Amino acid sequence: MSTPLVLSIQSHVAYGHVGNDAAMLPLQLLGIEPVAVHTVQFSNHTGYGEFKGQVFTPAHIGDVLDGLRARGVLSRCVAVLSGYLGDAGVGEAILAAVQEVRATQPAAHYLCDPVMGDVGRGLFVRPGIPEFLRKRALSQASVITPNHYEFELLCGGKPLTSVAAAIEAARGMLPHMHQHPSALIAITSLRTEDLPSERLATLAVTAREAWLVETPFVDLQPLPNGMGDVFSAVLLGHLIQGDAAPEAVAKAVSTLYALVANTESGQRDLPLVACQAQIRQPTQIFSARSVLL
Repeated sequence: MSTPLVLSIQSHVAYGHVGNDAAMLPLQLLGIEPVAVHTVQFSNHTGYGEFKGQVFTPAHIGDVLDGLRARGVLSRCVAVLSGYLGDAGVGEAILAAVQEVRATQPAAHYLCDPVMGDVGRGLFVRPGIPEFLRKRALSQASVITPNHYEFELLCGGKPLTSVAAAIEAARGMLPHMHQHPSALIAITSLRTEDLPSERLATLAVTAREAWLVETPFVDLQPLPNGMGDVFSAVLLGHLIQGDAAPEAVAKAVSTLYALVANTESGQRDLPLVACQAQIRQPTQIFSARSVLL
């Protein structure tokens, strides 16, 4: 049996675990071969402060994709994963690659992690990227994994104060996504007024069902970077391996919780190598609880 290939178009840092450097090892441990295309190359991620490097141009990304195309790699990919873009123009190259992958793999997932910002940090991407994600990427994505802050941005900035409001907003968004009604929205780091403050929730929504996965809140200061990148990679990995949405989300949340719980205070990166067993099979599985409205 051949190893599934996933085209992963994200940022790259020489030191640290964000973007492709957070996604590649989890995918490999789950039996999937990542084909990594970097949107930027930085010395380190911003959690360490000053960094050096470059944001790659859409032409550069196109050249790399051309090389992969010439080797017949794109037609063999079973899914596409994207995260931090660096430049909105790169997004169009990603969507072209998604369409090319689906030409030979019609059921291929495109998991778009709409990286834009977070609570406390605010918006940290270049102008044009939020608009691209809302108006272009959403229609091609079969799975999106925004955090609470990013989901509100995708919804036009309207605050979501309850789980019911988040489900309603997601249900309004799902018809605009690819492969509706099987499309999936997984909202991470959900903190609403009707959820306990000592818990952290991930809400997964499809056209017909919704689930909550809750874990204890791990109060690390600062929080390690790359958590969303790891979550998205693990979620996609389990979906490719055939898990249904609630099981895949539960495993991804459980893996991330284990990694965060084993992160030493003050560390800026998740212990991916030291805790790789938790990526293959988390010790503790937090179940996905069905939410009925």
